[in-house]
Order: sequence, then structure tokens, then C-alpha cells
Amino acid sequence: MIGIATVRCADHVAMAYVAGVVGSECVRDRLVWHARVYLIRDSAIRLDKVVYFWIVDLTDPTRAVTATLDGPVLAVLAQAGKPLTVGEVAALTPRGSEIGVRKSLARLVDQGIVQATEMGRNRVHELNREHVAAPIAEALANLRLALWKRFRSTLAGWNPKPVYACVFGSAARGDGDVHSDVDVLLVRAPMAGETDPRRKSAGLADVVAGYASEFLAVQLTERQAAKWATQVGQLHDLVRGWTGNPLQVVEMSAHQWSDHRRRRTDLFEEISRDAIPLAGETSWAGSAQAEAT
Repeated sequence: MIGIATVRCADHVAMAYVAGVVGSECVRDRLVWHARVYLIRDSAIRLDKVVYFWIVDLTDPTRAVTATLDGPVLAVLAQAGKPLTVGEVAALTPRGSEIGVRKSLARLVDQGIVQATEMGRNRVHELNREHVAAPIAEALANLRLALWKRFRSTLAGWNPKPVYACVFGSAARGDGDVHSDVDVLLVRAPMAGETDPRRKSAGLADVVAGYASEFLAVQLTERQAAKWATQVGQLHDLVRGWTGNPLQVVEMSAHQWSDHRRRRTDLFEEISRDAIPLAGETSWAGSAQAEAT
């Protein structure tokens, strides 16, 4: 049995994992026991007599539902799709030592969810996908993908919609921690009075192009601008509920983002390097091909 703590927030991305294992009275009893242990050992937060964790470790989201190595080890095996040695599992696991991974694998083999096979001089391990708990391991492996799916579903329902949106930084790379923000770029249609930066250029062609861009652009009305601000504010609350981590929004108009793309600014390079698109046309991501057209 994998030790986990109950999660109070029904919107948390890890709730799918918890929901998959609380179906029996026996499991619920174990959850209560583990919650009491974590209350003391991991300084979790007690609210309405339910223990839950606020923060997701963006490097290892499985930490939100299990403090042991069993979570990340199962996630690695679920993603691998092939037998792995202890060393290979340890190399892919975001936390824990090789000794700890070895002990975790031995425990999981005893429980039947992991199968061990002698292959030559090596002992290899793979997920037993016939095990009733195998879907839980697969869910652990896909927690980050579940987060991106929630972003995309939410932004698709916006009105006005983003011209382009992406996750970038540590959340996109998967090397954040419990203190990391979830960085998101939101590019919107220009508002009244916002100009194309090319109008301030020294070159006549750029100035003309800037005016032309403004003339052709569809601007947000005052009402749409207010609704956009409301949507952004709600997204902050949603992301906190999904992950426990704060949302950091970089917001700019389509004119501004286009200017960053043209000039290949440091901000553009930082965002585009690890960007995971969430909304809008992929051409807005700023690929070399898109810039050439």
C-alpha cells in the first residue's frame, strides 16, 4: 500500500490520484493513519480535521500525494514502458538516493505492483500493468500533463480569448520546487490607446508598418478589457487551487509580443526557450519560420 495524505482541495491536480485509491474502508483507515503521521512529521496544514498539502513540487508533483519514494518510482516505471535497472530508475527519479530507490522497488515488488526479472547479470523492474493499482501509477506519471490540460481547457473558455498563451520557466522545464511560481505568458488583443512600438522607430518603413498594424488590429472594448482582467484574476485563484503554487503572469498586448519576437529580446528568448503552448496559434510562439513569413 502506498502511503498518501488526503487532499482537501477538490480542484487539486493530485485529487485524481487520491480518488483512485479511497474506494475501500481499509484504504480510508490507512489514509487517516498516514494523515496523523504527516501532521507531525511533515508539518502539513490541518483544516476542518483534514490534512492536506498546499504546495506542489513542480519537479516532482507526486510529492503532493506521497512523501515516500514509491510515488516517483512508480511514475518513472509508468513512463518508461520498458524494464529498468535500479540505477536507471534512480537516474530518472527526481528525488531519493539509489539505496532508497532499491528499497522502494523491493517493497513494490512485494506488493505485486512492480515485477522484477533477472536479465543476464542484471535485475530489471517494470510496472505490472495488470495490477489494480497500475492506473494510479500512470496517473502519477501524468500529473504535469493534467495541469497543462486544465490550463488549455480553461483558456479555451475565455471571452475574450488570449491571442497566445504559454507556460514557461521552471514549471515548463520541470525543475521548479515547492517555492516556485507557475509562470504564464498571456498575450491579448491591444486595448484602446496602446500603440505598436514600431511607431517610435527611426526607420520610416517600421513607422509605417506600426501604423498599419494598429489600423488592422481588433482592439478590446472597455467592457472586454474589464472582463479580461476578471479572467486573469480568476486564473490566479484556479492555479492556486490546482497546484498550491502561486501564478506569475506576464501579460502584454499582441503589439508588444510581436515587438519582442522581432527584436529577439532577452525576455522573448527566456519565454520561448521552454514554452509549452496553452492557447492561440503556434505561429505566435515566435519560431524562426513564423518570423520569416
